[in-house]
This record gives sequence, C-alpha cells and structure tokens, in this order.
Amino acid sequence: MPCYNAQAFLEISINSIFRQSYPNIELIIIDDGSTDRSPQILDEINKKSLSITVLRQNKCGPYPARNLALQHAQGEYVAFLDADDYWSPDCLEKLYYALIEANVDLSYCGWQNVIENGVNGPQYVPPAYESSDIIQSFLNGCPWPIHAALVRKSIIDKVQGFSTRSFSSMDYDFWLRIAAESQKIKLVPEVLAFYRWHNHGQISSIKWKQVLDAWQVKKDFIINYNNLVTHIPKEKLSELVDGYLITQAYTAFWKRDLISAQQLFRVVFISSIWHFKDLPYIAVSFLPYSLFSGLVNFFGKTDLK
Repeated sequence: MPCYNAQAFLEISINSIFRQSYPNIELIIIDDGSTDRSPQILDEINKKSLSITVLRQNKCGPYPARNLALQHAQGEYVAFLDADDYWSPDCLEKLYYALIEANVDLSYCGWQNVIENGVNGPQYVPPAYESSDIIQSFLNGCPWPIHAALVRKSIIDKVQGFSTRSFSSMDYDFWLRIAAESQKIKLVPEVLAFYRWHNHGQISSIKWKQVLDAWQVKKDFIINYNNLVTHIPKEKLSELVDGYLITQAYTAFWKRDLISAQQLFRVVFISSIWHFKDLPYIAVSFLPYSLFSGLVNFFGKTDLK
C-alpha cells in the first residue's frame, strides 16, 4: 500500500484489509513523504499490529513504493491496494480460492468507482478474458484496476515488478507484462474492489497524459513481445494502438476536455497516424489554447469540417 497524504481515507482502507475473511495477511505500507497526519496514523496502527510493516521513502511515487514493498513481501501471493481504496470483506478469500482451485497464476474480480461528493459509478464485472484472446483483449485497454487482482509473487518476480517509465499507466504496463509471462488467469465474477474518485492529486485525473502513457505502453509491448502479437492482423493491431490514440483525441474533444484534445491531436499529427478527415481538428489544435477553445465554443456541438 503506497501512502501519500491519505489521512482522509487511510484508516478505512487499512480496516478493509484486516476485516478480510481470509486471515493470513501481511500488510506492507510505504509512506511516500506524507506531510499530513498519515505518518502519525501509521505509527499508531503499527503499534497495535504485528502484521503491518511501515516503510518510508521521500516522494518517489506509488510505483517505486510498490517495488520497495515487493522487496520485503514474504507471502506467496500479492495484492495491491492504494491508501484511498478498499475491498469487500470477502475479496481476498474469493480471489485466493479461485486462484488455487483453477491452478492459475492470477485471479481478478469486478469493481466499482466510488465518487466523492457525487453519484457512484455502476458496478462492473469484466469479461472472462481467459475465454478469449488475452493478448488482444489486453491491448484494447487496461483489463482491471491495480486493486482488483491477486497474483503469485513468483510471476511478479519474473517480470521484476513495476516499470517506472510511463508514470500514469504503470499498472497497465504491469498487467501486460504479467500476461506475457503467464496467461493462466481466472475471473471471480463479483464486484469486490472499490476505487475512490476524488480531487486529491490522483494520477488518473490528467487525461491526456494517461492516454499518451497507455499508447506508449502498447507500442512498447508490441516491440518487446512481438512473438505474442504475430497472430493479430496488422490492421487490427494498428486499430488497437494508433486507433486508440485517435479515438481518445476525439472523445476528449466531444467531451469538451479541450486541454486533452489539443495535446492529443498534436501528437496524432506529429506521429503521422492521421487521416485527411482529421485535419480540421488537428489544424485548430495548433492554435494557442485561448483561440482553440474559443473557436470550438463558437461552433458549439457541430463538427469543424
């Protein structure tokens, strides 16, 4: 569990771990230089439980924090939980027994986005990826959030933990590299994990950076694991990778996330993956932002053609 200035949710998240019906749990928390009450909360909890290890680092980020925790993990199985998220009381038990009974390397479940001061998202159970082309499905997008899976540590050790090169998509990169190592996975078709959406500096809040990082992760995977994608037609592979970037640029535009749309259309042009129909959107994206946004708002909901 990485922790940075998470005092508002930290105790709730920790309680969700020690209220699990599966009893044999080791919790490793890495405080990443918190400046709120998180260190004091961790010290107080640490005094009460021998099952918690608290480590410290100085603002290195959540993925170096997870790598540090992995170096100290003693268990045969690993799950990840951020300091503002939580699990249902039976989450780990159901993931564990699904993994053991199916003799797989990873089990995963459904999740729900919990919106701070808003309406919660719908509960979502992902498809049974093990029943389809796992690599193609994963290239379509991140299969599950970081806290919705249980993994054998031996597999994590083989991929050497988390990469830190694509900051906002390191979990996506991690699951892709896990899939390259083992495709023995099993779905638990229930919503057991809960992800908080709030305005406290979440990585996922900057959309265009997340899109570009995911795009880079896809490209890197194809280069590094080309033998796993040779069965996918080139047109489909292009759709999964470059088509994703173009689609996200249009999605940002129509949702009026114009900061993201401007950045993404510029990259589409520079990368030479555009079509002639994209040129009106690309052209205005190179205007200064004030002119770009003003022009878009003038046209309203019509397109720019």
